[in-house]
Amino acid sequence: MLVNIEDHRRRAKRHLPRFVFDYVEGGADDESCLRRNRADMEGVSLIPTCLRDVSTIDVSTEILGRRWRAPIAIAPTGFNGLLRPDGDIMAARAAAAAGIPFCLSTASNTRMERLPDDGGERWLQLYVMTDRAIAEQMLDRAHRAGFTTLVLTVDVPTGGNRERDRRNGFRLPFRPSVSTLLDLCRRPAWLAGLARSGPPRFCNLSRDESDGQSVELQATLLNRALDRRLAWDDLAWLRRRWDGAIVIKGLLNPEDAAQAVRFGADGIIVSNHGGRQLDAAPSTISILPAMVAAVAGRIPVLVDSGFRRGSDVVKALALGAAGILLGRPVLYGLAGGGEAGVRAVLETIIAEIETTMTLVGAATLADIGPQHLVRPS
Repeated sequence: MLVNIEDHRRRAKRHLPRFVFDYVEGGADDESCLRRNRADMEGVSLIPTCLRDVSTIDVSTEILGRRWRAPIAIAPTGFNGLLRPDGDIMAARAAAAAGIPFCLSTASNTRMERLPDDGGERWLQLYVMTDRAIAEQMLDRAHRAGFTTLVLTVDVPTGGNRERDRRNGFRLPFRPSVSTLLDLCRRPAWLAGLARSGPPRFCNLSRDESDGQSVELQATLLNRALDRRLAWDDLAWLRRRWDGAIVIKGLLNPEDAAQAVRFGADGIIVSNHGGRQLDAAPSTISILPAMVAAVAGRIPVLVDSGFRRGSDVVKALALGAAGILLGRPVLYGLAGGGEAGVRAVLETIIAEIETTMTLVGAATLADIGPQHLVRPS
């Protein structure tokens, strides 16, 4: 029986080959940041306020001019097609059904034009590679396809040292070891899906679907070897190419949060890339209050990395976040159960948010605040 995110994680692990699960689960270096995300989250406690009218609970919110059913969105994650064929489409449908945004990664395996136009809010996450024409054609196509928000990821001037992937030989071109081939044989359902759909590729790098991408270009994206010249002034270039909202993802320094406001960003996402980039980075929950203070209410502050429970979401809201993006929990649901698995994960988190709000005495998100927090000094 699947009752929480850890149950979905275990099911995903049973379904996926080891090298794929390690790609989803792993962090950088010693994975200290990965562990810190969870340890610091668990170090934040919630204090109930009693005798409040919680006969009805409203978890909806408005962010960037759009109404969300709950203060969560699906974070951009790459290589979803490696978990399930058409994994991006499945996740987008689940998000639309839940009434929350879905963010498509530059490293997606589904052409953005193929995402369902079912009323769901679609965001595009952008990695800027050395050839900026790739970014420009993606922005043009996303605008035509009805995407509302651009998420510029800025914490990958180079890829993190992900040792699990290195040990598993997970790179392009992929050269599986004997042990990996044996592991694949023990995952017949996953292998059958791959056989039907073919190896996933980064299919949004070209303007024309019929254009192929070189192995070198795909390897560049997989290894996050991106444009190291990207700087704050380049936001002006993006503004000329994109007339929707621009959210900057991957900030951890309050000085950068203030810069984002200064250079006209519409929002920021406090993120350490799920512990997959700088292993010495702080947890997002620990740095969140300083980031909120630096922004001073001028733009919404969203946050990701380390969220596994609805109570975690409420903790972040009490610390000043406007919303939370979910990464690995969605991937666990996708790997283990496809679209239905993602829907189950989202509904679990939303139900846990409602339960937590009821228990702390908050009928609406506006009722959640510092009065509900206790943190170790």
